[in-house]
Amino acid sequence: MFKKNAWQKYDEKELEKVMKFSEDYKDFLSSCKTERECVSYSVNLIEKLGFKNIKSLKSLNPGDKVYAVNKNKNICVFVIGDEPLTNGINVLGAHIDSPRIDIKQNPLYEANEYAMLDAHYYGGIIKYQWVTIRLAIHGVICKKDGEIKNIVIGEDESDPVFVITDLLPHLGAEKLQKSGAKVIEGEDLDITFGSIPLKGNEKEAIKKNILKLLKEKYDIEEEDFVSAELEIVPEGKARDLGLDRSMILGYGHDDRVCAYSSLRAILDAGKCKRTTCAYLVDKEEVGSIGATGAHSVWFSNVLAELISLQNNNYNDLMLRKTLENTYMLSSDVSAGYDPLYKSVFEKNNTCFLGYGITFNKYTGARGKSGCNDAMPEYMAKVRKIMDDNNINYQTSELGKVDVGGGGTIAYIMGNYNMNVIDAGVPVLSMHAPQEVISKADLYEAYLGYIAFVKNA
Repeated sequence: MFKKNAWQKYDEKELEKVMKFSEDYKDFLSSCKTERECVSYSVNLIEKLGFKNIKSLKSLNPGDKVYAVNKNKNICVFVIGDEPLTNGINVLGAHIDSPRIDIKQNPLYEANEYAMLDAHYYGGIIKYQWVTIRLAIHGVICKKDGEIKNIVIGEDESDPVFVITDLLPHLGAEKLQKSGAKVIEGEDLDITFGSIPLKGNEKEAIKKNILKLLKEKYDIEEEDFVSAELEIVPEGKARDLGLDRSMILGYGHDDRVCAYSSLRAILDAGKCKRTTCAYLVDKEEVGSIGATGAHSVWFSNVLAELISLQNNNYNDLMLRKTLENTYMLSSDVSAGYDPLYKSVFEKNNTCFLGYGITFNKYTGARGKSGCNDAMPEYMAKVRKIMDDNNINYQTSELGKVDVGGGGTIAYIMGNYNMNVIDAGVPVLSMHAPQEVISKADLYEAYLGYIAFVKNA
């Protein structure tokens, strides 16, 4: 079988590259815990490398380095190739949202001598995993006068952190009889936010003290929560995992591990024959809907703008040809084989940590419901690129046929009639507050993405 452990092929020099790339990725993962932070990080990085916003361009030439941002939550990064856009482009598409807990629009309340924040979970989390761990708040508060306040509380050592409390086992016998899906209810994921009352005998004195602190420190009124986007995420930095430091433990590998390696691949590949693109998108964890999800027309609008900069006689058929002739890797993670839960995996058709980039010909559930199911001709093309460039790769399905399933943005992009296949990194503990990847898989994905955009 073609599956081989990637660690065995690295000499000392290559191993240094693996570790260096992993350190860069850990810095990204630790500082980018929301979609907006990922986009801001990307813009800062690429502008230092000479990339220009397409809004500033009047024409487009081979070698131009350009980008576009949508509502601070999507970004497309392009290096214009030698061929016209209508011949198609090579795209690496990944999502930058991750499962988390969101603060509701009217969140602050006082209950039995505690100030609390009412919350609503985002994406497919296992709710009991989010209690009793240290949490931070990341996001923005948009005021009526147009000011936007960036909020990060809990990451600095001098910051307070937050928590969702749990019942002690001495009193939890009845609770522990519930199923895992019910042991923590969604409405019980509220954040403990404070406990000191404002001096005096005022009603809701603890809530009023919190509001006083918010006003003093951030100039925030209670009504400002209505126009806020505050995300509750695990506190702390990504860390090396294992005595051999072979893995990384951190929040948001799904799917920022593919987003970072895709972005870096576009930057490091340079000008290619075909135009190359990293497409980093929001809302995958809730169905890819809305203005910033992959279902949005924004991506095709950006392509239309690029084509019009390259052609004075732009028409809609040019856009349709560009999309149809495009090759794409839907850069998303897959479920790595876990020996503690081997009953849900079919071992011959699953991926293993350390064995390289993973291709999922189809995802979906049970009878391939909701899948993309890449064309075998395209799979053969991708295989050849990986083999010709000595990339360790493997293939996988998302568990046994009747056990479950999942989806990515592949089927959405496939609706444009382009060739798409899922290609990403195996993950353990997917959707948990702390997920696990292999540094070897991260590096092989990065190399595989470079090989793809240069040769597809």
